[in-house]
Amino acid sequence: MNSKSPIDLQAAVTTEFLALADLLDSLPDEKWDTQSLCAGWRVREVVAHLTMPVRYSPAQFGAELKDCGGDFTRLSNRVAGRDAALPAGDLVGNLRDETMHGWSPPGGGSIGALNHVVIHGLDITVPLGVSRRSPDETLRAVLDDLTRGGTHAHFGFDLDGLGLRATDIDWSFGSGTSISGAAEHLALLICGRQLPAGRIDDDRTRRLTHK
Repeated sequence: MNSKSPIDLQAAVTTEFLALADLLDSLPDEKWDTQSLCAGWRVREVVAHLTMPVRYSPAQFGAELKDCGGDFTRLSNRVAGRDAALPAGDLVGNLRDETMHGWSPPGGGSIGALNHVVIHGLDITVPLGVSRRSPDETLRAVLDDLTRGGTHAHFGFDLDGLGLRATDIDWSFGSGTSISGAAEHLALLICGRQLPAGRIDDDRTRRLTHK
């Protein structure tokens, strides 16, 4: 059942950033060039994107955004491409910076910050073959938010007529055509990511295959 998880969201944000920093601290240099689930971004670009608030004040961010014609996607690609050249140790240090642990996206609040670090963390760990790290209650909070308020619409994922079920935690949403998989993979699916084959059991695909 899709239920609200009573967790300390900002504490969960801090936990996610620190866990990602610990993981990447021991990552071999060549692995930083692994293609992430974000199109066109390697691991290093994703981390550079995640940690923008450490390196840019609101005024600097605003100036960059203005220079990009108000296009946040263009800004994100510019900054990620530029700052990905920073030493890996600096980027890991940025993940541990207290700025990130109290940060939230404009209008997104703590749940927006949690979604941001969890999804981008998975953009990194899934291609690297790293097992799930986020606690069950964190993934429930992210899945609840993604399915509750229409956030999925920003990623072009239509939930109408679908029944989602996590196979590794007690969570489900909706009814209809069945889609099941690990909680982290369902979250990535809702966010429009292309997952490696076999991560999601989707009745829609099965029906097409057997036509």
